[in-house]
Order: sequence, then structure tokens, then C-alpha cells
Amino acid sequence: MLIHWIVLTLALLIVSHLYSGLRVANLPAAIVAAAVLGILNALVRPVLQFFALPITCLTLGLFYFVINGLMLYWTAYLVEGLAVRSFAAAVLASILVSLCSLLLNALFGGRR
Repeated sequence: MLIHWIVLTLALLIVSHLYSGLRVANLPAAIVAAAVLGILNALVRPVLQFFALPITCLTLGLFYFVINGLMLYWTAYLVEGLAVRSFAAAVLASILVSLCSLLLNALFGGRR
């Protein structure tokens, strides 16, 4: 779990440097944002996915990107030092954070 938290923090920092739609002020803000995002993903995201299941089926799974963007958007609302330009930027940033954390997990946290 600690490795996942570190990987998510690094992914947020990397994406904030690569994509102008996401801005992380400093390392402590990224650490707190990764923790809040992890908590939201663990508690709120499953409920949203359950209620959005019909829409997700109609869109062939593409609505999951909207849910991921919503989680990042809410994290930016809750954490001072993390800013997202718009909801569309949050959706794109969530895709980039997911890809970046996938790569970092493959490099550093591949064993379970």
C-alpha cells in the first residue's frame, strides 16, 4: 500500500510537469493529494460505478473515464495545492495519471 501511495504521488508530479491542465504546487501537496485520491477511489468510486452501471454499459465502458476524472476533480477541490483547469482536463489528467502509475508500478512495484 505504501508503494502504491508513492507511485501515485510520483505519477501526479510527473503528469503535472507534462500536462498543463493539472498543477501540483509542491511535494507535500502531491503526497496529500495521492492519499485523498486513494481514499476517494476506495470509498466513493465503487458506489459511483454501481449507480453508473447502466450508463457505463451504454457507452461500452467509456463512462469509467468520466468517473476517474470526477475523482481527480474532487481531489483537486479538497486538496489545497492541487489544481485542475476544467472537468475535461481532469478526465484527460486522470487517464495520464493512470498510464503513468501503470508504468511506475511495472517498474517499481511489480511483485505482490
